Amino acid sequence: MKYTRKAFLRHVGLLSGSLVTGMGRGTGTPRIGTPGKRSNGNKSDNMIEIAEVSANFEREPLIRPFGFKGGFLREIWQTIARLKSTNGHEGLGLCSQSVLWSDSSVFANHTESGGNALMYAISERALQMIEGEQFRAPVQLQERILEELTAYAREITGEPDLRTTFVLNALVGVDNALWMLYAHENDISQFREMLPEQYRPSLSHRQPMVASVPVISYGTPISEITQAVEEGYFFLKLKLGQPGTQQEMLEKDMERITAIHNAIGDMRTPHTQSGRIPYYFDANGRYERKETLLRLLDHARNIGAFDQIEVMEEPFPEELTIDVHDIPVRLAADESAHTDRDAIERIEMGYSAIALKSVAKTMSMTMKIAQAAYERGVPCFCADLTVNPVLVEWNKIVAANVAPFPNLGMGLMETNGHQNYDNWERMRRYHPFPDAQWANAENGVFELGDDYYEKSGGIFEIPKHYYDLVTVEE
Repeated sequence: MKYTRKAFLRHVGLLSGSLVTGMGRGTGTPRIGTPGKRSNGNKSDNMIEIAEVSANFEREPLIRPFGFKGGFLREIWQTIARLKSTNGHEGLGLCSQSVLWSDSSVFANHTESGGNALMYAISERALQMIEGEQFRAPVQLQERILEELTAYAREITGEPDLRTTFVLNALVGVDNALWMLYAHENDISQFREMLPEQYRPSLSHRQPMVASVPVISYGTPISEITQAVEEGYFFLKLKLGQPGTQQEMLEKDMERITAIHNAIGDMRTPHTQSGRIPYYFDANGRYERKETLLRLLDHARNIGAFDQIEVMEEPFPEELTIDVHDIPVRLAADESAHTDRDAIERIEMGYSAIALKSVAKTMSMTMKIAQAAYERGVPCFCADLTVNPVLVEWNKIVAANVAPFPNLGMGLMETNGHQNYDNWERMRRYHPFPDAQWANAENGVFELGDDYYEKSGGIFEIPKHYYDLVTVEE
């Protein structure tokens, strides 16, 4: 069933009422297609039938408005998807929604809560589509529903050019629940055992450490940036592309880089060859012309900051197919690499790094993107979506298994929830292993020993707090 915008508003009203009681159930919609053949992945894959689905969400406020892409977030919805198979196994997945990151047009055309409600409705629709379905591997099931789900999402948002990443963001919790259910059905307790064979080469490393990368938004005070470096954080993600015209943005960005470099440019770290702090700039597609970006880089040279730029992420709007081979810094694709095909296109344009986001584009799609980059010799790292502590582990398990990032010798993962959530410490207690050494960064790194890999970061554990939100006692 497809929804008009008017029908969608009625639907969201009904969902809101049901969620007050703790459940948002699928409604037994017709099956989508037929079960596929045995996957090309693990030979032991069992056919799994989804007997029951449920969903819910929590609204988590931020400490202060979080600015990027020319907008500001004030809260993040944590959505929960629960699946139960006919064999009685369960899977539970979480999603930290980011409407602004995944499609800024939807964010601009709705209230913050309205945009979140639209994304949540897409998650709910996905659950309706897969209830009663059979599958052997989550990648296969995602491929079967993505096209139809995208058409539905474009209709209810009123955005005919809705970005695929918006739909993938909505699917994160559903996809994680599918992977957890798949692992339980096949008696899998290790991340590597879960990987389909065709995606294992790109995720075959076992990093002893992963760098923890904090984010520095438009409004982060310089004093907090200095404090982060003093606490041991050494790889900083600096948000650029501030609000305003292109000229206003450039001037603000140059001022911001100057202020940051003056504060931390001479500080030292033992984790880099130069001993200096690397800069990771993220412009979130705000630079509309190559010439404007080159002016920014010239400014970085003039103030002595250029040599510390390790990577710059998404400088240009994705619809601009600009060849970037001549840009004198490593450029990374993030939201423009919706799928593995998009990632390949960006690599051919000259992008020399890929920001993986299992917490934003699903684990299923991330495996494909990572393999495409691996086959072309392009390094990967993991970017955040200001996710909750449980989802940090779904990102970290990827960062721990890709090849070390160049000039760093370890995995690289942005995580900024501790900087932005008002209730981070309470949320941290929802983690299955909140006090494990590997769950908490020390001196800017996560130390990953045998216990971490034996537990796979706890991703196969069902967090009780979130489980209780989608379960009704009989």
